[in-house]
Order: sequence, then structure tokens, then C-alpha cells
Amino acid sequence: MIFDTHTHLNVPQFEDDLPEVLNRAKEAGVSEMAVVGFDTPTIEKSLALSQEHEMIYSIIGWHPTEAGSYTPAIERKLQEDLLTTKVVALGEIGLDYHWMTDPKEVQEKIFRRQLAIARELHLPFSVHMRDALEDTYRILKEEKVHLTGGIMHSFSGDAEWMKRFLDLGLHISFSGVVTFKKTLELQEAAQQVPSEWFLVETDAPYLAPVPYRGKRNEPAYTRFVVEKIAELREESVETIAGITRRNAHRLFKIGDTNAG
Repeated sequence: MIFDTHTHLNVPQFEDDLPEVLNRAKEAGVSEMAVVGFDTPTIEKSLALSQEHEMIYSIIGWHPTEAGSYTPAIERKLQEDLLTTKVVALGEIGLDYHWMTDPKEVQEKIFRRQLAIARELHLPFSVHMRDALEDTYRILKEEKVHLTGGIMHSFSGDAEWMKRFLDLGLHISFSGVVTFKKTLELQEAAQQVPSEWFLVETDAPYLAPVPYRGKRNEPAYTRFVVEKIAELREESVETIAGITRRNAHRLFKIGDTNAG
């Protein structure tokens, strides 16, 4: 049983065949997934999907590439939506210095504000980090994120950076990137990460793993991420699937704690 902790079934790429996508996920052993909303339309769609499908949970927040459009009204609506049943985390939030749709100081302000909301609501969060490793780490360290916990979504750093984020009390989530031949430093991180601190995801429709690299990604392909990590750690697929699912349940407070 696999938990895809970060997918975007709420985007146009899945409008035409969502039932088939969900069926393929179930057939591949994916039992649960978190659909991540990052602006108003995708947040609304994530919430709707989580109410329509037992296997879907919601993670909602304001993406760094949308930071300039963040307003007090959006924040009020976000805070309200975060109280919805089956919302398990705030995200994806963070910094994106690749696209730079807004200045660094604007992105940082909105990042910090949403981290404060996560603390206020006792919710974990999911971090988007692109070309902004040092600033992301600095902000997370300053914001005392150990109080809520969170996820370094689609982590792409090396083992040393992984350890620094682990020291902040954050989980490390591996996407299809770990299956790419040249990501040796990331694969080393996957070998070394403590069992209780890592997760798996697709980030579908993006970052499809080998053997589907370059094609549309979907939650069923989380299995290839699990298989690669099992190979790297010399453990069984069932062991890695079980570990990462339990980690997701613990972080998201699903199950015995009755959250969601």
C-alpha cells in the first residue's frame, strides 16, 4: 500500500481521464494520495476531489510563483479552507528563484506568513524549493518549523543538505527524480535517510520516473519511486511502501488520531 504524498490531479492534464488514472493507481498499489492545490482554482479542485474520493486527501497553500497575487482576502479564505475535512497540510509553499515571477523579498514574506499560519493551525506544510536552497533553509530554521513538522517536497539535494533539513525536524520526500541515472547524490541521500523520516511522491503530471521519463506522470508511477528506493536501500518494495505510508499517516495525523 503506497501513499503518494504530492500529486496534482487538479490540473487540466487530468480532466479527460481522471477515473482511469485513479483506477491505475489502485491497481499499482497506491492506496492514498494527497492532491496539492497552489492557487484558487486548484485549491477548490483539490478540496472537491478529497470529498469525492476516499483515497484522496488535500494539501492547500499559495505557491511561490503566485506570491505577488497573495492578498488579505486570499489569506482569510485559505485559513477557512485549511479547516476543511481531509486537509492534512499547508502547501505547497516556499521559494522559486528559477522562474522569479516575483522578487525574492515578496516570496519570502508570503512564505513566512504561511509558515505562521501552519503554526497557528498546528498543520504540517509542504515546501517547494527551486534554485533557492540556502534561503529556504535559512527561513525554515528561523521559523522554528519543528513545532509543526513538514515536508521537503521532491527533494533534490545531496545527503549533507538532507541532514540539515532533517535536523530541523522535516521529512524528505522523493519523487521520480531519484530514478534518473545521473542523480547519484540524490540516490545517496535516499540510501542514508532514516526510515522514519522519508516519503514518496509523484508530483504528477510532472517529473515522471524512469521508464516513463518525459511523459505525463500519474500517481500509479509512485511504485517506480518505491522500487528504486527499495533497490538503493536493499530492502523489499513492500517494506519501503509500508514505511513511507506509516510516515505519511503519522505526519498527516491520519488514522488513530482521527484527523481529517
